[in-house]
Amino acid sequence: MSVHAFDDQLSELLPRLRRFALWLTRDLSSADDLVQSTIERALSTRAAKRDDGDLRAWLFRILYRQFLDSRRRAQRYAWLLGRLREDDEPQWPSAERELLAQSALAAFEHLTPEQRSLLLWVTVEGLSYQQVADILEVPIGTVMSRLSRARQAMRRYGDGELPTPSLRLLK
Repeated sequence: MSVHAFDDQLSELLPRLRRFALWLTRDLSSADDLVQSTIERALSTRAAKRDDGDLRAWLFRILYRQFLDSRRRAQRYAWLLGRLREDDEPQWPSAERELLAQSALAAFEHLTPEQRSLLLWVTVEGLSYQQVADILEVPIGTVMSRLSRARQAMRRYGDGELPTPSLRLLK
């Protein structure tokens, strides 16, 4: 892929990357920082990308890995800061016609970042299960089962059920 074509595709994907980063970080400046570090990483490792690979999936993989790395770093050094930053509950408009949207967004808020990522990639970004499997570097069946659990959690939260931790028997 030529440098010009790469830059054009990168420019087209910036809004999608920014939207996904905003959902992950819940903060505009953090999302912009995440997208910037993703683009820096993509440009510095462009030679390592296979030409036959999907650029969109590759960039989402970089962004997601950057997000996970930053979360791990934040958790590792949280004791220096004295406390972990807690996300504020979103301020919802009070109009009755937006009740269903509020319920869905509130349920989405309660999902884990991994579940939100899966739902965003598949439903909003339109990535195939195989592309998501490539991003996460897991089998496609794992993506399908995780997506199923994320959808079930959305339904439970939408119905007002509180999450209960599930226990698994290991043999």
